[in-house]
Amino acid sequence: MRGGKLAANHPGASSQPLLHQKGAEIQRFGTVRDFPIGLSREAREYSCERLNQILADTQILYSLYKKHHWLMRGPTFFQLHELLDKHAREQLALIDKIAERIQTLGGVAVGDPRQVAELTVIPRPPDGVEEVPAMLSRLLEAHETILVAAHDAAARTQEKGDDGTSDLLVSDVIRTGEMQVWFLGEHLVDTPIIRV
Repeated sequence: MRGGKLAANHPGASSQPLLHQKGAEIQRFGTVRDFPIGLSREAREYSCERLNQILADTQILYSLYKKHHWLMRGPTFFQLHELLDKHAREQLALIDKIAERIQTLGGVAVGDPRQVAELTVIPRPPDGVEEVPAMLSRLLEAHETILVAAHDAAARTQEKGDDGTSDLLVSDVIRTGEMQVWFLGEHLVDTPIIRV
């Protein structure tokens, strides 16, 4: 219908957004809805719990990558600045995949940074700038925390019949994490550029 006729046919019609709406919480965090995906409620609840922990820690790892990307110093500034930003983008893609898997299982993905801060087991860095080796070591330690959890969760979710979650953890979280650890770790090898 054209503009004038729409208003005439729908007396309450308006293009004004309905602001300041409030609503009841329709699904609590830690619960799952019933989806016909061939997995038991118990398996889906377990997978969502494990994935939310990995999701919270991955969101912190992403933030650490961005922080260290911005605060990088020294003669390898450009290379590390670019590498850390690339890794951050890859972690951001993982965050989305993990969150969408939780939603696919009928769960609620952790998304509020304040809740992420409550759930994560990754230690908080200083607010200021650390030396470059300390920043890289902090990233490696965060990766290891996530990788240990992902290996365990992949095996246990597969035992419960959740092949999709196990595959996500192995194919995406673990493989991406291991590759990033390799690239970061090589920057901590004490090898001179030239020998005199």
